[in-house]
Amino acid sequence: MEKNNGVVVITGGGRGIGAATARLAAERGYAVCVNFRSDAAAAGEVIAAVRAAGAKAVAVQADVAREADVIRLFDTATAELGAVTALVNNAGILERQCRLDEMQAGRFERVFATNVIGALLCAREAVRRMSTRHGGRGGAIVNVSSIAATLGSPGEYVDYAASKGAVDTMTVGLARELAEEGIRVNAVRPGVIHTEIHATGGEPGRVERVKKAVPMKRGGQPEEVARAILWLLSPEASYCTGALIDVSGGR
Repeated sequence: MEKNNGVVVITGGGRGIGAATARLAAERGYAVCVNFRSDAAAAGEVIAAVRAAGAKAVAVQADVAREADVIRLFDTATAELGAVTALVNNAGILERQCRLDEMQAGRFERVFATNVIGALLCAREAVRRMSTRHGGRGGAIVNVSSIAATLGSPGEYVDYAASKGAVDTMTVGLARELAEEGIRVNAVRPGVIHTEIHATGGEPGRVERVKKAVPMKRGGQPEEVARAILWLLSPEASYCTGALIDVSGGR
């Protein structure tokens, strides 16, 4: 196992793709800061797994849509684990499946607050700490987008898809902005993955329904997305920035 790969902050790290990424990051030698918004028990289980792998870890409750929370998240990670060298912008929400003409404005505000504003705030704090312009030693950011950004999620989550389209655009722009400051910025776009987010949308069995539209005819596992994330964080991806990698079974 590689050691001392640095400190990674993983937002929404208590469940699903975030939790799988935290566990794999620990195996790869990272100290791991697991951010969670409300489920302290789930985050605690992830922390236990990270420590069992021999890695340093801390769980930090913070709502990424709140600027003060995000600043506290990064300050705590730095104080407890050392200088932050990587960020996985994984926190994201969606709401119940419906058409756009059935949605209320409050839903748009909630979805974009977490999925877009949260990602921007976390990236900003990572840049302030990692950029050579600010005295940092560089690092890497991986944004967790969604294949929905290319498919649009008609009849289900047009608002969620739009928020992930914004994440894609942010990835490209920030990658070019930071290319000379030692920071690489990339994104993964998962397809239908076996996580709890589908229950939030009102259809826990959505993966089974949708998988027939996937060329591989199956849903993905969180660990399959985590492997792509860890590759993008690693020196093996040293010449990749502004890349959008689909982890979607060909969809």
